[in-house]
Amino acid sequence: VQLQAYGGGLVQAGGSLRLSCAASRAPSETPFTVDNMGWFRQAPGKEREVVATMLRGRSPNYADSVKGRFTVSRDYAENAVYLQMSDLKPDDTAVYYCVADARGTGWGPRRFWGQGTLVTVSS
Repeated sequence: VQLQAYGGGLVQAGGSLRLSCAASRAPSETPFTVDNMGWFRQAPGKEREVVATMLRGRSPNYADSVKGRFTVSRDYAENAVYLQMSDLKPDDTAVYYCVADARGTGWGPRRFWGQGTLVTVSS
């Protein structure tokens, strides 16, 4: 399972960004099912923390720090997850990672991580 995330960048405080991430199959892999997807982030000098998650068939969950500002959504057909970020604050500056919990024939569930995309919010 390969995760490709993109959409990060530099934005001023109060601005918006949309992150996207899609799970795809490596050439040698067998088909898989993605159950859960979401986003984590890691700010400089801090531990990685959960931002938002969407479990299959359930309502999304958000960290308290982003509730009301961030919206996570999924495209189940494309195995994709999105994070719409609004009213960004300097404290949102971090590398954002998408995650996917997947399973296939004879394996799983396993958690896969994307490569990370940097979001920088200037004051």
